[in-house]
Amino acid sequence: MNNVKIHETADVQTTQIGAGTTIWQSAVVLAGARIGADVNLCAHTFVENDVVIGDRVTVKSGVYLWDGICVEDDVFIGPNVTFTNDKFPRSKVYPDRFLQTHIETGASVGGGAVILPGVIIGRHAMVGAGAVVTKSVPPYAIVYGSPARIAGYVENASAPNEKTTNSNPDSGPSIVSVGVKGVTLHRFKSVQDMRGALTVGEFLKDIPFEPKRYFLVFDVPSEKTRGEHAHHHCEQFLICVKGSCAVVADDGESRCEVLLDSPDKGIYLPPMTWGIQYKYSSDAVLLVFASHPYEADDYIRDYSEFMKLARREASQR
Repeated sequence: MNNVKIHETADVQTTQIGAGTTIWQSAVVLAGARIGADVNLCAHTFVENDVVIGDRVTVKSGVYLWDGICVEDDVFIGPNVTFTNDKFPRSKVYPDRFLQTHIETGASVGGGAVILPGVIIGRHAMVGAGAVVTKSVPPYAIVYGSPARIAGYVENASAPNEKTTNSNPDSGPSIVSVGVKGVTLHRFKSVQDMRGALTVGEFLKDIPFEPKRYFLVFDVPSEKTRGEHAHHHCEQFLICVKGSCAVVADDGESRCEVLLDSPDKGIYLPPMTWGIQYKYSSDAVLLVFASHPYEADDYIRDYSEFMKLARREASQR
C-alpha cells in the first residue's frame, strides 16, 4: 500500500486501501472493506467487511460503518453519526443480506445524525446534526429534525430579480431567465379594481406552448415534496393560483429556487429540467399545464439517470 498512513494502534485487516489515505488511532477495518484514495478515517472508527468508501471521504471519530453501506466520493460524515443496517435486529439472527445504504457523491452528514437502513442520501445533500433520517434524501436537499424533513436545497442560483427588467410588474407581462437552461419566470398582465382581480395570459404568447392537459395539486401537507422528476419531451408551466409554493429547477449544471406566491406569476420548465416543488402553504393550489398527454415513458424519475442524459446532451451541443 503506497503512501498510506496507519497509526500503530489501528487494526487494519484489508489491503484494499487507496494512496494517500490516513487511518488514525484505534480504528478497526475488517478484511473485506474497500477504502479509496485520500480518505481520512479518524480515531475510534469501525469499518465492517461489506463496506465501500470512495475517494476523498472524511469519516470523523465515533462512526461505525456496518455491512451494506456504500459511501461515494467526497462525502463528509460527522462525529458519532449512527448507521444501522437491519430494521428488525435480533441477537445472533442475521438476514441473508443486509439492507443497502448509499451516501452519494459530495453529501454531508452532520454530527450525531441517525441514518436508518436502506436509504439513499442524494448527491450533495446536507443532513443536519442530530437528524433522524428515515427516508431517502433527494439530491441537493437540506434536511434536519426527527424525522428529518426537507428545509431547502443547496447550491441554488440567485433568485431572478424582476425589477431589473420591469420596474412595475403590474403594468404588463414580463419574462425573465432564472439562470437555468431554458427556464423562465413569467409575470402576466394583472388588473385589479373594486370588482376584484383578474390575471390573463395567452398560449404561444405568454405561455410558450399549447397545452394538451392540465392538473391541479392541492391539500399538500407542508412537509411534503412533489415533482422530483424530469421529462424527455413534455414542457410544463406552473402557476400557484392560490397560496404559495417553491419550485426548484435544475438542468444538471445550474439550479435555482423560485417562490410562486401570486396568481399572476408562473414558471416555464422545458424538457430535461429536473423539477421539485415544496414549501407548500396550507392553502396552496398549483395549476400545471403540460404540452403532452400523460405518457409514463416520458418521465425520468431517477436523478442519476437524469444527470447521465444531461451530460450526454451537453457534450453534443
